[in-house]
Amino acid sequence: MIDENNYAIFNSILDNDFYKFTMQCAVVKLFPEVKAKYKFINRGEHKFPKGFGHALRSAVDNMAKLQLTRDEKLFLTDTCHYFNPAYIDFLEGYRFDPSEVTIKQTGEDLEVYVSGYWYRTILWEVPLLSLICELYYELTEQERWPKERVISNTLEKIRLYNELGVTFAEFGTRRRHSYRTHREVMHTLSTYKGKSFIGSSNVHMAMLYKVKPIGTHAHEWFMFHAAEYGFKMANALSLEHWVDVYRGDLGVALSDTYTTDVFFKQFDTKFAKLFDGVRHDSGDPVEFAEKTIAHYKKHGINPMYKYIIFSDSLNPEKVETITHSCKGKIGISFGIGTNLTNDVGLKPMNIVIKLTDVLTNDNEWIPTVKLSDEPNKHTGEEKMISLAKELLRIKD
Repeated sequence: MIDENNYAIFNSILDNDFYKFTMQCAVVKLFPEVKAKYKFINRGEHKFPKGFGHALRSAVDNMAKLQLTRDEKLFLTDTCHYFNPAYIDFLEGYRFDPSEVTIKQTGEDLEVYVSGYWYRTILWEVPLLSLICELYYELTEQERWPKERVISNTLEKIRLYNELGVTFAEFGTRRRHSYRTHREVMHTLSTYKGKSFIGSSNVHMAMLYKVKPIGTHAHEWFMFHAAEYGFKMANALSLEHWVDVYRGDLGVALSDTYTTDVFFKQFDTKFAKLFDGVRHDSGDPVEFAEKTIAHYKKHGINPMYKYIIFSDSLNPEKVETITHSCKGKIGISFGIGTNLTNDVGLKPMNIVIKLTDVLTNDNEWIPTVKLSDEPNKHTGEEKMISLAKELLRIKD
């Protein structure tokens, strides 16, 4: 949504990815004293126009006005039974604190940092990315979104996914073209969904369009555990702590924070049986599926009783290829993001915000690391990346 005076603004505190709330709930319960730092990474080397930093600052300051409404609280209570009442009450009292966000523009370069208690700062990533995208298109005066094109593109994808007989959810908040485009996509999806469209990672959109909010955890959950407990313990303790909080609910495990091969070494029979499935987010999806199927069979589990959620830069062609390769071998579903919410004829932005440091129990700031299945997606200090590779015996 664009306001003539304030540019991009948010209408709801729930206009965020669901896994941010599920992780926040876990952090509040298990790690309330941990502090965290995040950093904006401009992967696409986008050039930001004069005044962009000021506009972003204004939008961020406006976030302080958001609070959970009575209807939103009822939605969470009725829909998300795994959120304990204490967490929902906490969220009702939560307010974004703009002082946690530092914004600096030098020429065409933009720097954004977030710092504070992890249970508070965890909600900033997705709204910040959404604001940056929407402001970028607005302030560079690129063409407005064509409503008819958004509808027709979305309808075409719905038809294909229904023909393929697959299910998918909308995962496109962080790099959407705009709030209005997101709404139009969701309206189209929920109106003409057939059997394929099953939900949204955006809690606000899920509430508006009466679909299921979908998500579990993100890379930062595992990155924190590596910094706190060591790289070799990160996957197992991340999963153990997740189970401690959710007791079998929200049972999709993210596999690639320290490469899939390392993950499967610790995704033993207990975890393989307990978790409903795994999420693919980097590397070759067909190769990943083959490894996953082999892993389940190795542990005496029928892969057809489990499933993979594919979520890495998906488009109709990729979905079709993955479906033909995997259908009948393992359960599959798709989380489709930018291709749904930013398919308006403009080049989507290539930007991320990553957890960079955590203040651990020994009161030291420890840099975090992510080792994707795609080496060019590794994040963190080179020294720490090298250390992680050595300890985990990873070779690119």
